[in-house]
Amino acid sequence: MRTFILLLATAMLLTGCADSETQLEKKAARIHAAAYTVDSHTDTPLRLNRQGFDFGVRNDPQESRSKIDLPRMKEGGMDGIWFAVFIGQGERTPEGNQKAMEEALEITQEIYNTVEKYSDDLEVATKADDLARIAKKGKHAIYLGLENGYPIGRNPAKLDMYYSKGIRYVTLVHTRNNDICDSSTDSLEHKGLSPLGEEVVTRMNDLGMLIDVSHASDKSFYDVIQTSRAPIIASHSCARAMCDNPRNLSDEMLLKLKENGGVIQMCILSAYVKTPVPNPERDSARAAVREKHGNYYELDEAAREAFIVDWYAVDRDFPREMATVSDAVDHIDHIVDLIGIDYVGIGTDFDGGGGLADCFDVSEMGNITLELVRRGYSASEIKKIWGGNLTRVFKEVEATAI
Repeated sequence: MRTFILLLATAMLLTGCADSETQLEKKAARIHAAAYTVDSHTDTPLRLNRQGFDFGVRNDPQESRSKIDLPRMKEGGMDGIWFAVFIGQGERTPEGNQKAMEEALEITQEIYNTVEKYSDDLEVATKADDLARIAKKGKHAIYLGLENGYPIGRNPAKLDMYYSKGIRYVTLVHTRNNDICDSSTDSLEHKGLSPLGEEVVTRMNDLGMLIDVSHASDKSFYDVIQTSRAPIIASHSCARAMCDNPRNLSDEMLLKLKENGGVIQMCILSAYVKTPVPNPERDSARAAVREKHGNYYELDEAAREAFIVDWYAVDRDFPREMATVSDAVDHIDHIVDLIGIDYVGIGTDFDGGGGLADCFDVSEMGNITLELVRRGYSASEIKKIWGGNLTRVFKEVEATAI
């Protein structure tokens, strides 16, 4: 009899837990649907002109090597996405700068072509308030950002041209130094922001463009904050205290970001969320791909495709242990505990390496909301994380324009 009672109590407890989880899932779904959700950084434009990829149909994330398309955006309940016009760092010469500009304009046009093709569902957004306006029409907002200031060359006036094309943020630098500032993953050259970089920051303030410091060195970060008269963003970065990677922001930097009034958009690239377990075989295989093909960013389109095929084969043959949504929300918890709820958002870096074990593509974005609900975040707090904080910063940046 005693055993029966124990089994009954256990069954009731498990049933209660299941019911409780079901209620949390329903609550999370309601909050997610009510929020204006925006992802501040994706590299999907690199896929738009790839043979066999159609943004308007549901693609398999493994076969297409893309984690975003229109059907999956709908499944994930995403109202808006920032498309990065990404240009890898090349030669810092007049010829190199010209080529970078031409490539940036080609990618920008490809974005507009895609939006026009699916205009019943997509609309280009250029203002902070466009996210809500477009969502109320039942459509998805597509914002444009320039990842890497390299296409600016040494002429800050080019920012006016990019602004006219709809570009609303510039990630100042990528993995290698450029003429604007030092990268977090390169040697010290300018020792922060260069004199040209100061001009770029000032002109971006004048235009009302968001200044993105993801990828920038620590000194570049501080120099930008000192130079800018508007809040800044880190469009896809994490907390260094939770994962010691130079791409992430230290607690000191986060505190400075709060003083500035900016926002850090939580990146879900696994290696920035959780320090990877050493995998020498995988590292050797990746090194062999680089040795075989050369620098990806210096390859033509056909050679890049061959590089990518071999690169993804390494992922298949030597799978890595991926961080989880819970790991990512640990970062959000840390940031909120340190600087408050008003300074954090989400920028996945999908199609640029982003993805977690249980948020592998855009269709699974609701899992982030569910984990936030599990941890006791309120609906108003979750709405800030999903878009409210970034929108607030965007409006303040717009107000600095002259």
